[in-house]
Amino acid sequence: MIKSKDLGKTVSTSEGQLTILKGIDLEIKKSESVAIVGASGSGKTTLLSLLAGLDTPSRGQIFLGDYEITALNEEERAMVRSELVGFVFQSFQLLASLSAIENVMLPSELKGDRNAARKAQELLDRVGLGHRINHYPRQLSGGEQQRVAIARAFASSVDILFADEPTGNLDTATGQHIIDLIFDLNEEFGSTLVLVTHDHRLADRCQRSIHIASGELVDTQGQNVSAIQKAP
Repeated sequence: MIKSKDLGKTVSTSEGQLTILKGIDLEIKKSESVAIVGASGSGKTTLLSLLAGLDTPSRGQIFLGDYEITALNEEERAMVRSELVGFVFQSFQLLASLSAIENVMLPSELKGDRNAARKAQELLDRVGLGHRINHYPRQLSGGEQQRVAIARAFASSVDILFADEPTGNLDTATGQHIIDLIFDLNEEFGSTLVLVTHDHRLADRCQRSIHIASGELVDTQGQNVSAIQKAP
């Protein structure tokens, strides 16, 4: 479902070139749940953004389903994202001018789905917000906003869900509820789940974890995975 080959990302800074990722080779299978873990600044959020087609690499290839997204322009990548991908972010990313149900309807409406309102209502019921469908983000708690964001992510029956620190702004109890919702809905929809997290509870729920340090994939002892694989 997701594959990268020799993936690298370098950016220009006032102090010169900064390499964020180097030589990332990975494969994530259909319906697999994978956590990307690592210290702050290790490159995990950059990796997620590249795999999701939100950013472009300096080198290497990325495949989402049947598409090589590194061979596509921005408009084509956006079409692939709308077809395959849902997102849940730490900061919720809800549109303040839209109600809960309007936020959830948006991805389906953009695809011309005439059943967008019905699907949005069903998903908001599913995440326990059927009674708050006409409330705006400012009228909802952080946990409620994240539940709206989760409902929106699944509104288009996505093949892949990317989540970036989905419990990062939530208290422990609310975070646990969000974790349960993500995994329950992901199992229900049969989606592939890729998430970045510092939350060990969230990582432990995944089938496996990808560890990253200083822009490279490492094993749990911090050794470079590529080096290990190439050793005689």
